[in-house]
Amino acid sequence: MLSRDLGIDLGTSSVLIYAKKKGIVLREPSVAVLDRRTGDILEVGEEARRMLGRTPGGIAALHPLKDGVINDYEVTERMLRELIRRLRGFSPLRPNVIISVPSGITEVEERAVVDAGLGAGARRVYLIEEALAAALGAGLDIDKPRGCMIADIGGGVTDIAVLSMGAVVSSGSVKAAGERFDEALVRYVRRKHNLLIGDRMAEEVKIGIGCVFPRPEEKVMEVKGRCLLTGLPRTVEISSSETMEAFDEPCSAIVDGIHSVLESTPPELVADIASSGLMLSGGGCLLWGFDRMITERTGIPARIADDAVSCVAYGAGKALENLRSMSEGTQNFARRRQLSAENG
Repeated sequence: MLSRDLGIDLGTSSVLIYAKKKGIVLREPSVAVLDRRTGDILEVGEEARRMLGRTPGGIAALHPLKDGVINDYEVTERMLRELIRRLRGFSPLRPNVIISVPSGITEVEERAVVDAGLGAGARRVYLIEEALAAALGAGLDIDKPRGCMIADIGGGVTDIAVLSMGAVVSSGSVKAAGERFDEALVRYVRRKHNLLIGDRMAEEVKIGIGCVFPRPEEKVMEVKGRCLLTGLPRTVEISSSETMEAFDEPCSAIVDGIHSVLESTPPELVADIASSGLMLSGGGCLLWGFDRMITERTGIPARIADDAVSCVAYGAGKALENLRSMSEGTQNFARRRQLSAENG
């Protein structure tokens, strides 16, 4: 039987669910297909993603989360309910769940996540900062009195944090992540080649030849779209160096976010980070040369975590071991646990 306790990485681009003692048991795109006439959810996950940009009038394929937070509460709740049902069937047992959230989330957005989890069938809902979960999932030793730093580049938001003694010391989030790279490429191709491409085409180019640091060998890929001059289908070739040019703006925003977090970090911990380096996680950091770009622009050695895409889910799974010390809705359970120990 599947464990009652679940850790959920509720991301803008995808949902990953970790079951206690089972590991990651579900990995699906954060997409739902809605019949606007009846309000019914027709598909969620991978089947819904295949319909993006291809639905007729009256039917919408959409992302119910934006920039790491809930954009459409009702659709998010129903999507989560369906994904949890796929795992648990029609079991009457309701799971306890830990859901990851961005560090810059507001109280209203926190409550929306908790309510969505409860509405999806959870017995109790606990929250954990994405950067903290990513650090746990990446295997960083955050319990020692020594600074370590992580940047989790997800689909909608980049979460950055400095951690020490089991808690977040300073953190921040930047709305520059995977989707912003896609949007930047769409704008670049439109401006330079007078060609309109879709988000899925941009994502394929990003994955295929995209880079943020010069490649040893130039790569080229055909891009198909609609010519803005004639309105007809057209194909052009895009090079990897062009993608690097297109991605400069979101890269700069992420680097600025790292600088901002370091500025609010005690000097002793900054010195630790200068020697221990910066850990990168999330699907966005898999862009070719991301670690080299960060190292060149910040002077801090950067490395990519093993299974970077799954770090937040694994971290939420590790946090399941501490459910008894958590309060419902607690965002930073490590900090609460530390305070409890000091007061106990």
